[in-house]
Amino acid sequence: MSALDILKKLNGFEVNSLEPLQRVLLVTDGTLTEILEATFLERIELIKVAQQVISATASHAQLCPDSKDNLLERKILLRGAKSGRNYAYAESLIAFERLNPAFRDELLNSSTPLGRLWLEHKLESFKELLEVRCQMANDLCHYFKCDDVSPLLVRTYRVFSATRPVMSITEYFPVGYGAQS
Repeated sequence: MSALDILKKLNGFEVNSLEPLQRVLLVTDGTLTEILEATFLERIELIKVAQQVISATASHAQLCPDSKDNLLERKILLRGAKSGRNYAYAESLIAFERLNPAFRDELLNSSTPLGRLWLEHKLESFKELLEVRCQMANDLCHYFKCDDVSPLLVRTYRVFSATRPVMSITEYFPVGYGAQS
């Protein structure tokens, strides 16, 4: 699927009104952290909002879990280290027992963004984009210092490794970042 085909999925939203960076963030299969650092010229840090190990249920079908699998449910912010600006919020569901022990340990116990872990541990992966959409900020408005009716761009994708789904990730970011800090 081409970038233009992906952007057409933003039904009811004028894609031409988006900044080029926002269009790139919606369609990229690269790591968000690296793109944000290169754009804003500041180190991006990961802030864990919530993290818990849960038992797999039928509602987690996107990861094809076994009934005995435990999954890591994680909510994070990608924040500028100097500016303190939240550039993205993400919710992940991770079949962490499918990852090598070193990756798993760092995932659970560090604040290293997933993209950097993939590179550091040379995780061979394939990303399958499932959805792009625009939605109101609602409860996420305080992270982006906006109104609850402000639009956020959202993309959801699955990450496969060794042909098995290991992660489902939904990322949220504003339709524009305004003046750079």
